[in-house]
Amino acid sequence: MTGKTKKQFIEREDVVVKFVGDSGDGMQLTGTLFSDNAAIGGNDIATFPDYPAEIRAPHNTIAGVSGFQVHIGKKVHTTGDLCDVLVAMNPASLKANLKWAKIGATIIVDADSFDERSIEKAGYKTNPMDDGSLDKFNLIKAPVSSFTKESLKELTTDVKTAEKSRNMFALGIIYFIFDRKFDTTFEYLDKKFKKNPLVSEINKTVMKAGYIFAENVDALESQIHIPKATLEKGKYRNITGNVATAWGLLAASEKSGVPLFLGSYPITPATEILMELAKHKSLGAKVFQAEDEIAGICSAIGASFAGSMACTTTSGPGLSLKSEAIGLAVMTELPLVIVDVQRGGPSTGLPTKSEQSDLYQALFGRNGEAPCIVIAASSPSNCFYFAFEAAKLSMEHMTPVILLTDGYLGNGSQLFKIPKMADLPKINPPIAKPNDPDYKPYRRDPETFVRQWAIPGTEGLRHRIGGLEKENIIGTVSTDPQNHQLMVDLREAKVQKVADFIPLQTITGKENADILVVSWGGTQGAVLSAVEALQAEGKSIAHAHFNYIMPLPKNTADILSGHKKIIVCELNSGQFVNYLRMKHPENQYRQFNKVQGLPFFVNELTAAFNQILEEK
Repeated sequence: MTGKTKKQFIEREDVVVKFVGDSGDGMQLTGTLFSDNAAIGGNDIATFPDYPAEIRAPHNTIAGVSGFQVHIGKKVHTTGDLCDVLVAMNPASLKANLKWAKIGATIIVDADSFDERSIEKAGYKTNPMDDGSLDKFNLIKAPVSSFTKESLKELTTDVKTAEKSRNMFALGIIYFIFDRKFDTTFEYLDKKFKKNPLVSEINKTVMKAGYIFAENVDALESQIHIPKATLEKGKYRNITGNVATAWGLLAASEKSGVPLFLGSYPITPATEILMELAKHKSLGAKVFQAEDEIAGICSAIGASFAGSMACTTTSGPGLSLKSEAIGLAVMTELPLVIVDVQRGGPSTGLPTKSEQSDLYQALFGRNGEAPCIVIAASSPSNCFYFAFEAAKLSMEHMTPVILLTDGYLGNGSQLFKIPKMADLPKINPPIAKPNDPDYKPYRRDPETFVRQWAIPGTEGLRHRIGGLEKENIIGTVSTDPQNHQLMVDLREAKVQKVADFIPLQTITGKENADILVVSWGGTQGAVLSAVEALQAEGKSIAHAHFNYIMPLPKNTADILSGHKKIIVCELNSGQFVNYLRMKHPENQYRQFNKVQGLPFFVNELTAAFNQILEEK
């Protein structure tokens, strides 16, 4: 190495870093450690892990590439479009991800991994480090593997251990580029490997070696400083959407005083909710891993009948299987939360990619007239609040609620201000009292049309319940045509009445802007970023983001009618826009759709909005 080279500091409002490598290269851990360090350092963050769909794909092939993208800055809405820094641990990861790097981006490669065989397996005909194809980038050829082994000579001679820790060398380079301290990461390593301190020391040594390499390499002319985010006082943590969802359900259980039961079957990308809730038996949570999707939801319905705050979690294929049982929950008018972490479809589709293509299924995917409340989270952190809201609406209105998140939210993470339980609203389930002389299983509140929840074993509340149509008020089985019409109307009216208990729709921007951009669910960050960028240029554009879908907020018609042009953006072929055409046909709607297993990019949205603004 040469002597230490003095670097200049440049300040950036935000930056996107992507770590990519083979499935065993530790990119998820590397990205997580960097994002946690940035968050503790005061930056706003958003992350997204990009997993391969294939199980144990061949080593050094594009099919096995795993990635982790981190967007850090002063104010962050999305995980970023193209990356400013790309760390590629092998040729396959470079080939698969070069298209996501900005022109002029810094690309750090493990030069030792670019041997002839690996280059060929990745699909290159020539070595990209030498053929000029990377001339538009700032290429750092880092001998990651060899320098990692060299730095560990005094600690271990185990080649496998050295190879496993080379991701820490790359992390050390990134820590130098962004002027990060080791403290919090070293504390994590010491805690994780408390029983094996040698492993902790190995990782710390390799990180330091990567930092020193970056400090001395001539190709790195500057370090980047990101200003701290402006945050409210409070306790924060970096949280994924799936963990936030689990916590929201736990909070709802506590605020309602009703024990939580989760009956679920593992499915990508929703399994982490099941795993997280399984950790919290001390909070009264009961978790049942069922043998299939149908058993999962049926166990939850049984738990709801028995008096539990019942939930089931799944993704699109599992929601299909649960559809008949959701109808049972509608007919019995029992509370049930169904969390659908959406992924690409149809069928098994794209298991590790994100999409918004389950909306039709959530709204209409059941036999008969079976209305459900449908709401959607819009960020990893607010998965907490919408899981809480789903449970609250379900219990207070005695009906199933489908909560839509997606893989982008569930696996992604951002800063989350941990709320105080005292600040969360009380949940008041309509539980019937013992020996109530006026109790009837389908006697309803005259304002909300909600029936009472009679817990089995409660003195004096024996009643019938099941999937066959019930006689109004009494609850006995009935096939009377007029009664069936009445019960169908009452179940629909009960769901529509929920509009009185949800917030009015808000907009970002003027109420009479030339364009109203409409979005729902997990697209909020990208759409809002695009709208704010154009608003900063003085353009007449506003944004309405919907979280409450069935029923829609009461002022939806007023919001939509106040704008000259409406464009609806969603990661499907047009499901929400067609729902709006059904509910509010008086408006003309345009569409901007994307079905690629990828989130919206801010630049593609701004281009589409500008095109409409420029029309006469």
